[in-house]
Amino acid sequence: MAASHPSSQRPEPIFGTVVIAGVGLIGGSVALGLRERFLAREVIGFDLEPENLNHALGLGVIDSAKLTVGEWLRGADLVVFAVPVRALPGLIAQFAPFIGADTLLTDVGSVKGGLLEATTALGADLRSRFVGGHPMAGSERGGVTNASAGLLQNAIWVLTPSADSSPKAVERVRLLVESLGAKPVIFDALAHDRLVATVSHLPYLSALALTRLIARHEDRDGLALLAAGGFRDLTRVASGDARMSRDMVVENRVALREALSRYRAELEALEAMLFAPEMLLDAALEGKRTRDSLPVVKRSLLPVLHDVVVAIPDKPGEFARVAGLLADAQINIKDVEVLSMREDGGSLRLGFALLEEAVQARVTLEAAGYVARGRG
Repeated sequence: MAASHPSSQRPEPIFGTVVIAGVGLIGGSVALGLRERFLAREVIGFDLEPENLNHALGLGVIDSAKLTVGEWLRGADLVVFAVPVRALPGLIAQFAPFIGADTLLTDVGSVKGGLLEATTALGADLRSRFVGGHPMAGSERGGVTNASAGLLQNAIWVLTPSADSSPKAVERVRLLVESLGAKPVIFDALAHDRLVATVSHLPYLSALALTRLIARHEDRDGLALLAAGGFRDLTRVASGDARMSRDMVVENRVALREALSRYRAELEALEAMLFAPEMLLDAALEGKRTRDSLPVVKRSLLPVLHDVVVAIPDKPGEFARVAGLLADAQINIKDVEVLSMREDGGSLRLGFALLEEAVQARVTLEAAGYVARGRG
């Protein structure tokens, strides 16, 4: 009796062609999420650096690559701008003449005030299809080689639609974010900039100031020797991409200067409390309560290099069938995650200890009629 192949039916993608303009850490992570969860029929990477595109192709982050803008853009259902914030207005202007009549536009930049100004130069139709976005996720290790779909898992993803953004465009971008496993929230663009100035951009300047204290101290070697895990944790963001971080804080300098003013006032108040121990204790207890109440974002912990993602139909027994096939082939699954499940199917991410096991698993599943993808 011939074996049936019910899993050859991959879930219907919610987008056709998606263009990722800027294939770095976040752009690459979005691309991986789109491919792993079968959310797009095709993912095209655009970047000015051929090396970035070569890495992205080699790692299976994108399906194809482009170095220049052109008529090929008209076929895109969605464009995600993922370049540094200072480069964003210029890139939007380059793309605008080639954007298709129904193409949806969004970005992942960390500052939105300048984006509002940049989009005012677009026609009303394009403005209606642009919805700003900012996933609150990142890593001190930049570049597409460190991209991971798991980076976006459970992350807060701020959407900043303008007054011109159509409700349909907002809902489509919201669907994108939710389908990538993140949590969309909507903020006014300028309110977003004021808030991230305090929780993101100010901590970067604080880390920079602390590391400069060591670098410029007369006993630098002694300080470096004594700098323990707490200091390293507190200054971790200083290890990120220096140019991108510079652009981020400079672009948000108005809101950031306000945050710095409040921060200086808090430091001065704490300095005065050195002579009022009970007040300092109250401040410390308040700080502990605030810190302990912050939400913990749980990321996917599956190993990036040894993943296989398999499309499955939404029907009883499919997970058992996948596990049974791999068990029969003597392949041990170390971890598993349901990435998405829609009415017409979804996908599983399977984690393997060895690259060889991941390759063998993919071959086994494809031989059984499954559509599988891996980054090995």
